[in-house]
Amino acid sequence: MGLRERLLGQVRQGSAFLVVGGVAFVVDAVTYNLLVFGIGSGGPLRWYPLPAKILAIAVASAVTFLGNRYLTFRSRQTPTTVRQLVVFVLLNAVAALLQLACLGFSRYVLHATSQLADNISGTLIGQAVATIFRYVTYDRWVFPHTKSSTVTGEAADLSRLDSGPEADPEDLR
Repeated sequence: MGLRERLLGQVRQGSAFLVVGGVAFVVDAVTYNLLVFGIGSGGPLRWYPLPAKILAIAVASAVTFLGNRYLTFRSRQTPTTVRQLVVFVLLNAVAALLQLACLGFSRYVLHATSQLADNISGTLIGQAVATIFRYVTYDRWVFPHTKSSTVTGEAADLSRLDSGPEADPEDLR
């Protein structure tokens, strides 16, 4: 597989990951805001922002697993296993700690307790840090490359190659 095809594959995978992450971001933000700020007089967990964030992350994590399994990493023909789910949960626990650290720092060190401060620190900044961590770790440990997914991916890439004079002979091997 040539450099161009590998780069296009990474762009496709990264784009799908960002779409799934965007949906999870909305799920996280809406869930957290409903739990802490509610509609009107405050949510059921208004005095407990960190547990509320944990619940919001858990709901968003279910969305990310399904989205990444069936969209971002769909070319990797690996069955869902207990090991895969355990690794996913452990990595999400680390990612959740990164988000909670951002929210906790804002709330308890900076004493910023407004809805805007929570959304900037816990949802925007925390989610950005956690997303970078998740992209690297999911690719390596949750949805790893296997021989069958590599061969399938290469076959799909070869079928899209232009066979015109500008095609690189190296890409056809």
